[in-house]
Amino acid sequence: MRSMPKSPAPLYEQIRQLIVAALAAGEWRPGDALPSEAALAERFHASAGTVRKAMDELAAAHVVERRQGAGTFVATHTAPRDAYRFLRLVADDGATGFTRELLHCRRARANAETARALHLRTSEPVIEVRRLLLRRGRAVVLDDLWLPERHFQGLTSEVINAYPGTLYALFEERFRVHMVRAEEKLRAVAADAEAAELLGLGDGAPLLSVERVAFTYGDRPVELRRGLYHTEADFYLNELN
Repeated sequence: MRSMPKSPAPLYEQIRQLIVAALAAGEWRPGDALPSEAALAERFHASAGTVRKAMDELAAAHVVERRQGAGTFVATHTAPRDAYRFLRLVADDGATGFTRELLHCRRARANAETARALHLRTSEPVIEVRRLLLRRGRAVVLDDLWLPERHFQGLTSEVINAYPGTLYALFEERFRVHMVRAEEKLRAVAADAEAAELLGLGDGAPLLSVERVAFTYGDRPVELRRGLYHTEADFYLNELN
């Protein structure tokens, strides 16, 4: 049995934090079924209603997923319906999915901006990934990613190209880094010469710039991503609740 720590936070919030800590420690992996609310109530010496409220918070944040008649599961990016949960680019014609073209995956050093976003020291090793996402045979996204090397030892072009799923599914399965949430900044920009060439556009073509910091359990930033989106036949969808 685990006793609850003394804390000014409401009991349901303490339980939520303990469940997140258990997830971060690997007690339950993405895709695993969680114990029943009754079992968790016994574990944390709390009422079923208090545990349910904690689980409601986790479900609202997409940390766990409730499945009717099956129970509650740790959210995973390997599920087909969640494969592009953080990529909000929707095709005007209803086309789904993307093909991917890796341009490079290489070791680099974090500059001041990257270090600040990822809570690293300047010049700390990072892995830099550049790729294109294509739809209808045309490039629609130019993605640049920076990842702390200490969390992604062994990530190479060969590893990325050999994996059939999304990058977040790869990070989850191979490196045990699960992206829980993300913060994005959007702005309109004009394509510079390099981006225009890679996206097959004219210099100065309008693009949507999307800068994302993705976080794992405990609100630890583990990815900085800058994407340039060509939205001539696609749009960015943001669902507000």
